[in-house]
Amino acid sequence: MTPEQVAAASKPVVLELGDVFTRCPTTLRRARLLGISGWAFYVTGRAGALGDVRAETVAAALGFLAPDAVADGWDAARRIVPPVEVAAATLAECCRWGEDQLDTLAGVSRLAALLGRAVDAADASGMPLFAAWRSLPVPVRTAGARAAVGLRLLREHFAGAHLIAVRASGMTPLEAVLAGPDGEAGAVACGWPPPYPPVEPLVRRRLWAEAVTDRLASPAFAALGPADGTELVELLTATRAHLTDPS
Repeated sequence: MTPEQVAAASKPVVLELGDVFTRCPTTLRRARLLGISGWAFYVTGRAGALGDVRAETVAAALGFLAPDAVADGWDAARRIVPPVEVAAATLAECCRWGEDQLDTLAGVSRLAALLGRAVDAADASGMPLFAAWRSLPVPVRTAGARAAVGLRLLREHFAGAHLIAVRASGMTPLEAVLAGPDGEAGAVACGWPPPYPPVEPLVRRRLWAEAVTDRLASPAFAALGPADGTELVELLTATRAHLTDPS
């Protein structure tokens, strides 16, 4: 497989698995212990690695979430707990989820190693969230925890690459969400209020942006080479299948 093929094949799995721990009941309980809402925990958990910045900066970095919704979550959390502490709690929950869900998975050590190599090789130019997350110290944990962190970091890399590609395509982030698989439901989930622009003129631009996303992310996978890149895709596919149906 070429690096772009590896990026295209791994992208949907990484986007799914790199975020699934945020919906875990145990993770949401951590938000309650901090005294903030689940939404505030999600927004600040992702962007808290940037430090104590303004909500406008957070909205620009996250890109696909509505600025007003970002400000609601960020400012609410910031009044109670420093953003970097929420990011640290998010990282701890990611590790905990990885230990719980991935440690028993066959090949998890290899998966963690391949993800780590891709993350280390990724170009962070224009991707402040990915760069901030990659710079955070990760406690030495099990292979499952390392794999979960690798998935999280690679997810932020794909998200950053896609934001660049979407803007280059001439679409707004809202238009990209509307043209995506979840359509208006996705826009609502990201905090964008209606009315919405028509989707039909955006489909071709969305496809172009997806291809550019793969191209921007491909240097991370070029470092693996064809054989290891193919193995990573296989391990990611097996991991998603295990989580969907452990039997």
